[in-house]
Amino acid sequence: MTRLDDLSSPSTVGASLIAGEQAPAQQASIKERLVGTWKLVSSEIVAPDGSKSPLVEGENPAGQYIFTNGGHFSFQATAEFPNFASNDRKETTPEENRAAVRGSIAYYGTYSINDAEKTILLHIDRSSFPNQNGTEGRRILTRLSADEMHYINPGRRGGGSINCAYKRAK
Repeated sequence: MTRLDDLSSPSTVGASLIAGEQAPAQQASIKERLVGTWKLVSSEIVAPDGSKSPLVEGENPAGQYIFTNGGHFSFQATAEFPNFASNDRKETTPEENRAAVRGSIAYYGTYSINDAEKTILLHIDRSSFPNQNGTEGRRILTRLSADEMHYINPGRRGGGSINCAYKRAK
């Protein structure tokens, strides 16, 4: 998975969102361009000290965002794991549980768009990380085209930020 070392800063978000595209008056709204399914290309946590690490730990991380026209969203990211020893998900080892928690994250809820700030505000109903239940998360769009979405999550719960890139699912 490639790293996102060259994301635009929030101060250049407006220019990067419309660079090379239609004039703003003819352009579809952010929500209209966002609706659909997006496949994770890359993601990384940027710690307050500048060090970087993956969003989910493990091999071949994959994920997706789904944004509906009705204002709902769903997000999942997970690494590839070896099969658990038991075929019953309620009968797992502590090591398997640790790998699953560190190697995946999922949440869903509703969203709203702030066109002026080029942001997505997620209203998280439920998350696999319960500390996110009932919270809001802001995503600063740094690129949104017909086939690509890049954003910065500036409010990572563990400190720092998260940089993500997605391609539209075909």
